Amino acid sequence: MSSTIEETPTAVSNGYRNYVLCILTLIYAFNFIDRQIIGILSPFIKADLGLDDAQLGWLKGLYFALLYTVLGIPIAWLADRYSRVNIVAISLTLWSGFTAASGLATNFTQLALARIGVGIGEAGGSPPSHSIISDLFPKEKRAGALAIYSMGIPFGIMFAFFASAFFLKGGEADWRIVMIAVGLPGVALALLLKLTVKEPPRSGNMQTASAQNNSWQSIKALLSIKSWWGMCFAISFGSFGNYAISTWMIDFYVRAHAGLDITQFLITLGIINGTAYAGGVWLGGVLVDKWSKTNKGAYGLVPALALVVGAPAYYLSLQVESLWLSIGLVTVLLFTSGFYLGPSFALAQTLAPVKVRAMSTALFFFVLNIIALGGGPTFIGIVSDFYTAEYGEVESLRMSLAWLAVPYVLAIIAFFWTAKKIPADWQAAEERNG
Repeated sequence: MSSTIEETPTAVSNGYRNYVLCILTLIYAFNFIDRQIIGILSPFIKADLGLDDAQLGWLKGLYFALLYTVLGIPIAWLADRYSRVNIVAISLTLWSGFTAASGLATNFTQLALARIGVGIGEAGGSPPSHSIISDLFPKEKRAGALAIYSMGIPFGIMFAFFASAFFLKGGEADWRIVMIAVGLPGVALALLLKLTVKEPPRSGNMQTASAQNNSWQSIKALLSIKSWWGMCFAISFGSFGNYAISTWMIDFYVRAHAGLDITQFLITLGIINGTAYAGGVWLGGVLVDKWSKTNKGAYGLVPALALVVGAPAYYLSLQVESLWLSIGLVTVLLFTSGFYLGPSFALAQTLAPVKVRAMSTALFFFVLNIIALGGGPTFIGIVSDFYTAEYGEVESLRMSLAWLAVPYVLAIIAFFWTAKKIPADWQAAEERNG
């Protein structure tokens, strides 16, 4: 592996560049298949292992997120110096293997250790991938490219729903079979990545004063950027709600609607994630790429305006009695919350000094996942468990999910604030990076 950073990248064909984007997006989809699957199988795991909501919350949230966030930083340090393709391939093999190993768990402790292992593997996925994409696409097209990459989230969730529906067959099959079935294919995908994708040269003007700084100086410069922090907290608050919903919605609807056809329901949710959520992710990137040509604040304004529509729809979805009206309102949230992924990740790359692009994403994910991935699912589990004795399992979960209105409001405020700061920070980044 080489640590050399070239001044300009070697030209690549559009076909190859798009192929790399597609395979990295597929890998990101596997990331979310393996991350989401425990939320989908939650009712079956709860019944089989005799877990309470608090234990489920720890498994879905903090146990997974802790090492995932902490290890992302040293892995990003390596990714800014060595082969990012190798790092992603090794990481994918690890998290896929631990997902399959989750299917062998027979108690809470074993499942917790397997989830920690999945988090360790996934720590090496996104930061190197973001860095690779940023070296293949110019900054004017990064929001769109990273929006396509971010479609791995809804597609991964969709595939997880479909796989669960196929293997569970109305709840008859063992949840362990699903874990093994979705985990093992990732190992084959890691081999495909290694054999077909070459490490790209690192782009950016390496002769600027900023590029000649050591890494610690570059990180210090990164952390002084106001809009970087604003976007980081905005996406963290929004994702706090999204992670909590994605890992608890199956539990809620199964409890609230007796006799629910689980297979049909999983297929429906898979379709919604693969269409509405994916459509929102794509459209958010497209709108920002166009609007930002005249107003760089679009990186914050587009997500803010979208959540102004989506957050109230989500809150209403918890209050209505009709199952399908509730799902329709959740669909509005999924569509609008997808708008912030591409713009947020693109801004994290564009504002970063060229020497620490992978580190920028890792630090972004550190804040994002401690707050959102670690906090969202865990918060719902603890609050629901606290309310259960007094209100019962259905109302306790409904009440805990209603609290998510608060982080969505905070996300909207943070996106609007960030929109005001972006133009000046964007100009400074152009002067710094050349």
